[in-house]
Amino acid sequence: MRKIRVLIVDDSAVVRQTLEDILSSDPQIEIMGTAVDPYVAAERLKKEVPDVITLDIEMPRMDGLTFLRKIMKQRPIPVVICSSVAGEGTTTALKALEYGAVEIITKPKVGTKKFLEEAKIRLIDKVKAAAMAGTRPIRIAAPPIQVKPKLSADAVIPMGRPTALSPTEKICLVGASTGGTEALRVFLEAQPENCPPIAIVQHMPEHFTAAFANRLNGICRINVKEAQDGDALMRGLALVAPGDKHMLLKRTGNKYYVEVKDGPLVSRHRPSVDVLFRSGARYGGANVVAAIMTGMGDDGAKGMKELKDAGAYTIAQDEASCVVFGMPQEAIKQGGVDKVLSLEKIAPEIVRACG
Repeated sequence: MRKIRVLIVDDSAVVRQTLEDILSSDPQIEIMGTAVDPYVAAERLKKEVPDVITLDIEMPRMDGLTFLRKIMKQRPIPVVICSSVAGEGTTTALKALEYGAVEIITKPKVGTKKFLEEAKIRLIDKVKAAAMAGTRPIRIAAPPIQVKPKLSADAVIPMGRPTALSPTEKICLVGASTGGTEALRVFLEAQPENCPPIAIVQHMPEHFTAAFANRLNGICRINVKEAQDGDALMRGLALVAPGDKHMLLKRTGNKYYVEVKDGPLVSRHRPSVDVLFRSGARYGGANVVAAIMTGMGDDGAKGMKELKDAGAYTIAQDEASCVVFGMPQEAIKQGGVDKVLSLEKIAPEIVRACG
């Protein structure tokens, strides 16, 4: 039994002290240390490895994005960006997510101390969520606050026999997390204009998925949009699950559409890959081709096994091309993967498998 250990990296003494006071007020969190810039943080990391890092972006000597990339390449650690330049939909925020940040908190340019104090609950929750997404299991000391249990897809879509399915056009389901924004860019840019219908769950904070989808829509040959409840899946279109909502595959006759709904966190996430994949097993079965990509944790591993058992063709991204091999590795361990491929080979394999 131990607490979540946090390293705070920020060049502002006021912000460092405020974050330390806020986070250490929770009995489940302890501050491993603070650092005025990435160089000092790197020295601390040589001696101790935290469970979570809170990271500013604008800092002297080395900016936060550069440091984030180095962390993810050398030893992935859940990172919560806490910066005034990482607003919703900004290039900086999307770059942070692309490089592997788990959560983003946008600080105001003035009145930062007051803002952080008022955002106390949100800050603590984001740090805890980031810790749960990490590669190392954490048994958090329980009293006096209990950690919510890790729920399975049962909480949103009960386990059941796959619906009797007639053959239809193939559809593609994709799940990704840490490093997934860049992996999805590579994957979607490689899709032809008449690619199979695609539904994607990417772990991403609320309000960021629309900007992410719009950015991809501008650079890909296919259409990419944030999913809305009832959106039809069709050729040449990729739907991205909105942040803080679950997305499920549904079917009417031979036509597929998505259901976007509220619900509890599943595998510590909302949207959850396990939820999408289980719905795919029930309503798509052998009509589904699925891929699980880079990400911390194990979300999607159980769902991918259910997909494979239902007759779907399943693919995992290989370790060499992942920012973090966690999710694909767990899916492989649970026997849910038919084929392991490098990132650049996944798109053409899916096109081939979908005919």
